[in-house]
Amino acid sequence: MLIFSGCASQGPTASQPSDSGNGAANEISGNLSFYTSQPEEDAGKLADAFNAQYPNVKVNIFRSGTEEVTAKLQAERQAGKIQADVLLLADSVTFESLKKDDLLLSYKSPELSEIPAALVDPDGMYAGTKVMATVLATNTQKVTTAPDSWQALVAADSKDASIMPSPLYSGAAAYNIGVFSRTDGFGWDYLQQLKDNGMSVIKGNGAVMKAVASGEKSYGLVVDYMVAREKAKGSPVELTYPKEGVPVITEPIGIMKDAANVPAAQAFVDFVLSEEGQKLSAEIGYAPIRKGVVPPEGLRSIEEMTMLSADLVQLTDEREADKQQFIKVFGE
Repeated sequence: MLIFSGCASQGPTASQPSDSGNGAANEISGNLSFYTSQPEEDAGKLADAFNAQYPNVKVNIFRSGTEEVTAKLQAERQAGKIQADVLLLADSVTFESLKKDDLLLSYKSPELSEIPAALVDPDGMYAGTKVMATVLATNTQKVTTAPDSWQALVAADSKDASIMPSPLYSGAAAYNIGVFSRTDGFGWDYLQQLKDNGMSVIKGNGAVMKAVASGEKSYGLVVDYMVAREKAKGSPVELTYPKEGVPVITEPIGIMKDAANVPAAQAFVDFVLSEEGQKLSAEIGYAPIRKGVVPPEGLRSIEEMTMLSADLVQLTDEREADKQQFIKVFGE
């Protein structure tokens, strides 16, 4: 896990129009506690870009896997005071659980008009910030032709050749398990087949990507942007959206009900969902969620994906049961 502070003192760049000169942005100040599961470098870039528009806000970042971030929130809650102001974590199931516990503040950003309504909580508790699919990553030095089906992972010739992130650490992985276990043609039988075929489990998506890029493993279940980044760097990897479909998370953002700095938190949400914030997201390498902002090369927009999904209420209510069943199957 990572804890660091970010506060840029430079003014807005030409590509990032700012209203900091009109007094409105200058009136927003103080500390902003930002908890996220984003990679360290990406979280820092986001904080720096926000500070270009809001130079009087000091962004203090706590970064870890979604499951560890939520565990930290619950520990703080039990201690009497949640320290986070704003959250950006893996999936809507996590936010539904926080909403159920009455820990979120309703805020309907003016930027929501450009975000698909289906990816926004109707009560204003959270909104998706990007589109991230779990895809099949293949090491092209180990496998000549990248397969186009999830069934490749249970084939005899992929014995002990695959790796996936743990749902006990990664929110994306927890979502994947919930969806695969409830999808016709997969279910817990498929997950048992993965285990029987030697599927390795490691802490997070970054570790999965490293194992595939290095050739330690031939295949990996990993979020799409990581594969596209590695391929762009010259790593021998290929990204495939399997023909059966892919689980998709939207890495939502939301404000804590007891946030100490609500104005800064609202400004942060606005920035992330704004055209400037979404273009930054695309520049970093994510498929943006805002209408009209083009995804980076190699990634599909949500309109181009076949999505695997399950009932959100059921996924939320049964997440802990899913984790326990995963432990029984994989022994994690």
